[in-house]
Amino acid sequence: MKALEKTDDRQEDTLNIREKFQQREQNFLSDYGTPSAGARRRQPEINPCGIRTPFQLDRDRIVYSNAFRRLKYKTQVFLSPLGDHYRTRLTHTLEVSETARNITRAMRLNEDLAEAIALGHDLGHTPFGHGGETALIEAHSAHFAHSDQSLRVVDILENRGQGLNLTREVRDGILKHSKGFGNIIPATPGETAFTIEGRIVRVADIIAYLNHDLDDALRGKVITRNDVPDICLKKLGRTHSERASTMMEQLVYNSGPQNGKFVLSMGEDTFQAMTILRKFLFEKVYRSPAVHSEFIKAKKVIAGLYNHFMEHPDDMQKELEKMEMAPWDSTQNTLKRSVCDVIASMTDRYALKLYSELFFPNPLV
Repeated sequence: MKALEKTDDRQEDTLNIREKFQQREQNFLSDYGTPSAGARRRQPEINPCGIRTPFQLDRDRIVYSNAFRRLKYKTQVFLSPLGDHYRTRLTHTLEVSETARNITRAMRLNEDLAEAIALGHDLGHTPFGHGGETALIEAHSAHFAHSDQSLRVVDILENRGQGLNLTREVRDGILKHSKGFGNIIPATPGETAFTIEGRIVRVADIIAYLNHDLDDALRGKVITRNDVPDICLKKLGRTHSERASTMMEQLVYNSGPQNGKFVLSMGEDTFQAMTILRKFLFEKVYRSPAVHSEFIKAKKVIAGLYNHFMEHPDDMQKELEKMEMAPWDSTQNTLKRSVCDVIASMTDRYALKLYSELFFPNPLV
């Protein structure tokens, strides 16, 4: 028996920090968690990190990317807000990440995986929020979606065309995080991520924006507290903290194994209140005159830049170089595809500045 123990000790000594962590991970995770030891990449790593697991490495690659840094100047709901406390695409991303980590930790799932997916889920979002996305749908393709673009960012556009070489689990979660105005927890096979952590990020995204978009709409006086449906206040809470806690706790306590599968559920009352709150925000905030009128202006900026780059590819090449993206190669991409990539990668303020330089008169001094 002692000989066996010594052999195990020697084997333990030969493991690096990552491998030791992955052993502890196997012991900690529930049967439905996703162990990092099974993660695979599009391109095998020549020298795997000896400290970080694949999901931890994915998280770091995302955080250190140019696309992640640009999120701080991309709109969430209110375009280029002057107030310091309005959310941006970056703060939204961080709130999604924290929410997903809290939920996965409580469920004994892989929070490193959830964090990586959450941090990368909006990397492909356009400037000017969903107004910018609508503009690219109209100017470029009816099939454009920021979730697809986010995957394109991590696979192709970052690192001067080399991409980030993320794991399939993180890539799948990024691609399938978006739901538009579809079901909060869809049941259609293939519509959500194949990992439970990826599905939780999808719900965490909704939990985050329902709370912070309501906060920002109240702060911006687009709505008043009396406008908020009573059922939402009663069932979810009257403060951001109460609502966030309710949604997370209800998801944790109502989810679990059913017939051999792990099923996510919010509980009937919470799910109903969230559905009503989301409908309220779409009707009274996202489509409100105050927000919609600014989106119309933003769409004109996107359309103007798109048409200009289609007519002046050399100008587009300059922007690709500034963004440290691979230059346009007609054998790899159509001009339209590269123009779309450039514009989707811009921040609000950069798009406005460039539009002004291209289309506004420059008076002589």
